[in-house]
Amino acid sequence: MSEKSIKVTISGRSYPLTVNAAEEVRVNEAAKLINDRVEHLEKTYLVKDKQDLLAMVALQFASQYLESKSGSIENQESLLNNLNKIDRLLEEGLSGKVVAA
Repeated sequence: MSEKSIKVTISGRSYPLTVNAAEEVRVNEAAKLINDRVEHLEKTYLVKDKQDLLAMVALQFASQYLESKSGSIENQESLLNNLNKIDRLLEEGLSGKVVAA
């Protein structure tokens, strides 16, 4: 993939990055999300220290990531359990046994 040099601005500071062309949109969207959250927190809590605001945003994103990751694992376990039940029912059906689900 071709690489592209871009600049993103986060909390008033500009950062030069080299990204794959396919990543550019996602990186810009991520920077916008961060800036929007910083602005929201700044207005809500009247905090002016950008470092504190960025730390709070990082904590929010990390918490959401962990919650999402946990939910994904639970969904995978549920899916696996359901697939095992279906497999068992199919095996029993093919062997001629009739079992209620």
